[in-house]
Amino acid sequence: MEKILNIIKKYIPKKAFKALQPAYHFFMAWLSAVCCGRPSEKLVVIGVTGTTGKTTTVYLIAKILEAAGYKTGYTSTAMFNDGQKEWLNDKKMTMPGRFFTQKMLRKMLRNKCQYAIIETTSEGVRQYRHRFINYDILVFTGLYPEHIESHGGFEKYKEAKGKLFAHLKKCKTKYADDKKYVRKSDTGIKKLDLNRIKKTIIVDGDDEHAGYFLEFWSELKFAYVKGDETEIKKTKEVEAIEYNNIEVGREGVGFEANGEKIKLQLLGEFNAANAMAAVCVGLSQGIGINDIKNGLEKVSGVPGRFERINEGQNFNVIVDYAFEPNAVAKLYETIKLIPHRKIIHILGSAGGGRDISRRPKLGKIAGEKADYVVATNEDPYDDNPAIIIDQVAIGAEHAGKKLNENLFKIPDRREAIKKALALSEEGDIVLLTGKGCEQAICSANGEKIPWDDREVAREELKNMKHKT
Repeated sequence: MEKILNIIKKYIPKKAFKALQPAYHFFMAWLSAVCCGRPSEKLVVIGVTGTTGKTTTVYLIAKILEAAGYKTGYTSTAMFNDGQKEWLNDKKMTMPGRFFTQKMLRKMLRNKCQYAIIETTSEGVRQYRHRFINYDILVFTGLYPEHIESHGGFEKYKEAKGKLFAHLKKCKTKYADDKKYVRKSDTGIKKLDLNRIKKTIIVDGDDEHAGYFLEFWSELKFAYVKGDETEIKKTKEVEAIEYNNIEVGREGVGFEANGEKIKLQLLGEFNAANAMAAVCVGLSQGIGINDIKNGLEKVSGVPGRFERINEGQNFNVIVDYAFEPNAVAKLYETIKLIPHRKIIHILGSAGGGRDISRRPKLGKIAGEKADYVVATNEDPYDDNPAIIIDQVAIGAEHAGKKLNENLFKIPDRREAIKKALALSEEGDIVLLTGKGCEQAICSANGEKIPWDDREVAREELKNMKHKT
């Protein structure tokens, strides 16, 4: 059915299709849900949205639920899990097409999952991919400018996120048994024997836009906050969950939540906030703090998120998905914790309507923080990759880097990685950002070139003589 509709779409004039887009996207959302038997109505569905931290938060929530004995499936930027198997996201989309998502939900249901977690993007909301998904819990991880050009400004970007939260009120009430399996309940008497799944909103209470998202309707509201100085804690309608005593070290980040000390194996203070979003999901579902702690502390890493590549070399190679200035700045805060000599940073910036203004900003951050900068191709889509690279390099030059001395422009991403490895010496850090564990480079005319930064780095490390 989906293939037939896509063929028909090709024969509709572009101007006509643009006018029909909202109706088309809405119809596709409805059709995909109907064709798959509306699976989201038979699962407890958690949606995770925000500018950054979504993928890690999805993964941490899943591990908490699994530690509590619940079978869980999820879709995220990095990975998919249907409750039976887990695999890398090869779609080059955080929130894939409606038919794919609904089919995934149907698989989760068939595999006897109780919970489904959907990483939900503003772009997905614009295209109604969230419609006809019956959400129960929505998690907001934070907000700052990203995709603002495609949305037409920051406020419209925020409003797109807001539409997801407004959607929660339209989602039907569900009832579950004591094992959290959603059950159909036809009569009021039977409902007394089942547990109503309360519609819940969870937000990062320290984010400046937290209040906006907490204004939307829900039956339960949680906010995770650092320390005890916050306006949100004075709001009776919101349950503020405090976390404090944050300790950032080389082996991970520790913090205290609900009087319980939790030690993550993940690096970076920002991961304490990601973990707290997952903690609140656990608490909202009646999961004990011990199960929450056990689930979190077992996570050793998330693919493509500060992932170390080790082929026996005497320097560090780190792959990270960070592609937005704030995320890259936070990444450098974490890198400070790792003893090192020089930093060689390989980066680019995406095309295809992504925020053009971030390109020189990324270059400037790299130029200020790294000893060497290698500007390269990332995901140009239909944009000219040479222009993107130039714009990134300009930012690095403004930070004091000099072309062909400590700044290099290398369009071929593999060659860029080779150059960075060649520049490295014992104790250095080679930082490769922008793609994480993505499985393709998106080029002109919809072409997807098979790619994995981690695998290419491994191949090139094996090809070079290890420096000892």
